[in-house]
Amino acid sequence: MGVVEEAHNLRVLGSGDQIIVLAHGFGTDQSVWKHLVPHLLADYRVILFDNMGAGPTNPDYFDFDRYSSLEGYAYDLLAILEELNIESCIFVGHSVSCIVGVLASITRPDLFSKLVLISASPRYLNDVDYYGGFEQEDLDQLFDGMRSNYKAWCSGFAPLCVGGDMDSVAVQEFSRTLFNIRPDIALSVAQTIFLSDMRHVLGLVSVPCHVLQSSKDLAVPVGVSEFLQMNLGSESIVEVMSSDGHLPQLSSPDIVIPVVLKHIRYDIAI
Repeated sequence: MGVVEEAHNLRVLGSGDQIIVLAHGFGTDQSVWKHLVPHLLADYRVILFDNMGAGPTNPDYFDFDRYSSLEGYAYDLLAILEELNIESCIFVGHSVSCIVGVLASITRPDLFSKLVLISASPRYLNDVDYYGGFEQEDLDQLFDGMRSNYKAWCSGFAPLCVGGDMDSVAVQEFSRTLFNIRPDIALSVAQTIFLSDMRHVLGLVSVPCHVLQSSKDLAVPVGVSEFLQMNLGSESIVEVMSSDGHLPQLSSPDIVIPVVLKHIRYDIAI
């Protein structure tokens, strides 16, 4: 097993000529795809991995400098594709991994046949003529909460983010994966994500993009998906799903999984 494989808990499942790479968002790990994976195994080779800093990864591998920008994660993604000798894939990203996939595709467009982006945002902070969903004081409070009592913060953030109460299975699952992250790493990753602004790179994308968005998402307002479609340099399509929350593949699988499968299987031109 190579260092990249071991560090990211790489798994290759299923069979088929086409390869699908599943990349999770902040606070989760590869288990967030548990409802989608069974639908892919008969027709695709599926690559699953954990982003550096996620709970199942070795915290000793987390380089605070490398992951102070999203480019660090994009380099990891490219290293994973190189390690597995993948020449082309369909990339399915969630949350921050959407922009990671975008960055990787700008560097190596030949490696990606399409990007399927779930709950994507190039910027979370509001700006002039741009509504990202958060003011700076909102983020300051979020970071202060993580610093002061991480466990309590997880218990409060999980239901808000997922869109449900603490009795919800999806909220409990997100609480578990969130709490498994070392608190100082979680804070660093959250700051990198929520303070990033990647709007300037969108026009450089040449790979077709399918943007999938919950109709109600605390972290990503619906208008962000429209912004992406207007500013991506490639062909793109947006579908707003009748799901609530930022982790719809976990909280509303009956609604979301068929939509994701549709966008994996069909090209924009169809």
